[in-house]
Amino acid sequence: MTDGIPQTPAFGEALPLAPAPDVLAFLARRRSASALGLRAPGPTAAELSDLLRIAARVPDHGKLAPWRFVILEGAGKDAYAARLEALAAARPDATKLLAKLGKLRTPPLGVAVISRTTAGDIPAWEQLLSAGAVCTTLTYAALAMGYGANWITDWYAYDAQARAVLGLAENEQVAGFVFMGTATEAPQERVRPDVAALTTRFEG
Repeated sequence: MTDGIPQTPAFGEALPLAPAPDVLAFLARRRSASALGLRAPGPTAAELSDLLRIAARVPDHGKLAPWRFVILEGAGKDAYAARLEALAAARPDATKLLAKLGKLRTPPLGVAVISRTTAGDIPAWEQLLSAGAVCTTLTYAALAMGYGANWITDWYAYDAQARAVLGLAENEQVAGFVFMGTATEAPQERVRPDVAALTTRFEG
């Protein structure tokens, strides 16, 4: 366990709500780092374990845990990229597809968040949203740990042959790849939505 990160509470333990101004300050200035600018070192094994534990604390209607993690690191990540390169090289748009693999090859660590939906009382849409929340929380947690992080999808998230390389089942899809490492430069602020223009109040 990483210093400063609490252990998982015991089942049924009271978790009082309290203001967390440091969290609000972090969220108000949160900015993803470019995947192409991430270098070693990335999170250690202990830090990654904590990051995944934190990411798994997302809202999950029905307690289905409708997601799983595939770690992409070291020789395993290299082998995964090589197999994607072989797929891309055989396509008419090979140059474009190969170029997009830079975001996979460059960072020292990646986590594929795999969404898996189960038929039953909980709508599939809610299960997909939970997987998206995992991607968000994992990205934010890595940033809060001091690493650069970027949540992406690309052609290899949706391509049937690329999905097979990851061993996805019929009820699974890639919710996102979260890449992590040490940022080589500070990310710059980008244009943000006009929240007021996107907000209405229901009046009945």
